[in-house]
Amino acid sequence: SFVDAFEPDFRPLVVIELAKGTKEETREWFTKRIVDKKANGGAQLLVKPLVMEKGDENIYLIGASHLRLLLGAETVGLVKECNDNSMRTFTYSSRKTFKDFADDNHSFLTMAECQYIIKHELENLRAKDEKMIPGYPQAKLYPGKSIVRRLLTSGVLVQIFPLHDREELKKLRHNWYGRVKIGYQPLDEIRCYFGETVALYFGFLEYFTFALIPMAVIGIPYYVFAWEDYDKYVMFATFNLLWSTVILEVWKRICAIMTYRWGTLLMKRQFEEPRPGFHGVLGVNPVTGRKEPLYSSLKRQLRIYLVSLPFVCLCLYISLYVMMIYFDLEQWAVDYHEEHESNFSNLMLFVPSIIYAVVIEMMNRLYRCAAEFLTSWENHRLESSYQNHLILKVLVFNFLNCFASLFYIAFVLFDMKLLRQ
Repeated sequence: SFVDAFEPDFRPLVVIELAKGTKEETREWFTKRIVDKKANGGAQLLVKPLVMEKGDENIYLIGASHLRLLLGAETVGLVKECNDNSMRTFTYSSRKTFKDFADDNHSFLTMAECQYIIKHELENLRAKDEKMIPGYPQAKLYPGKSIVRRLLTSGVLVQIFPLHDREELKKLRHNWYGRVKIGYQPLDEIRCYFGETVALYFGFLEYFTFALIPMAVIGIPYYVFAWEDYDKYVMFATFNLLWSTVILEVWKRICAIMTYRWGTLLMKRQFEEPRPGFHGVLGVNPVTGRKEPLYSSLKRQLRIYLVSLPFVCLCLYISLYVMMIYFDLEQWAVDYHEEHESNFSNLMLFVPSIIYAVVIEMMNRLYRCAAEFLTSWENHRLESSYQNHLILKVLVFNFLNCFASLFYIAFVLFDMKLLRQ
């Protein structure tokens, strides 16, 4: 409540674009909720409209005071390095114990961390007493509903995206790929600008590229010389198997070192805030004391085991049934070719496989949409829980839908052929 909303040097970090022709009362209500105090249900951020040539104020620049960002870092549970070289969750009351902290040091929080804090605050703007979005009676609201999510689904809010810093981007470009000198990627600088996820991605690409060099060097003689001794190829395959296991285990260690240094390894699950799509009766969290939607865990479990699980089993059965139809079509095509033996019958041999490949892709896409709908309907509180349930649904179906035919050929058809012999 003591955060000063006035910032003489406004630094825009996030851009919000509203739909053209958005009503004035809607813009005023939304911006008021953004700048309002946390005690009143607002995000307590800074807003500056970007006036276009036509005079429409549908684009807004979002920023925050330095003090507000520090308090937001404590809210989201950012882990920073202390003066004793340990990694601890940042708290504003003990801010002096953290390394490189100073009241006038605005670079203590990286640009990616600042944008993450603002994104988190915007996504957790929730309705209090509003029954609808002002100016749009059809867009209903209820206490605890995410305002940003409702604006997106109703078409009032077009998009939210982070803003680039031209000077920082120019420095990163020069240190990353603007120099002729060959060297390692500046992963720490990439992390500060784009975040830990992007930095880990490029870190893995760099590591994997170097890890492939030994296999490439050893594999060149196998490619150049056509050896008749197949034992040499067995040795090369064995080396590939062992080497792939080693490089994955070494990557786990390197990944743990980087994530520990960046503070993401120690971020606990209890610091996660409710995901924007989570809805329920607005109440008070008994742990944090903050207002947030509350939803019965029993209802969620009933939805999972009584609706989602039977639906997934039904989809798996349909996938297996389609697979059996494919084998019947393939057998029919083989019998037709043996009976006629023409160019047309020869082409018919490929038709079942083509149809089955198209059907697999269509079923994967349809099931993905159904899985996303079911997982959202289950109403998971945390983003990690939502992603885990979604990945489990999609992974099980995709694996069975795409590879069940291979197991059927290997363990069923092959065994039946041996028994006939």
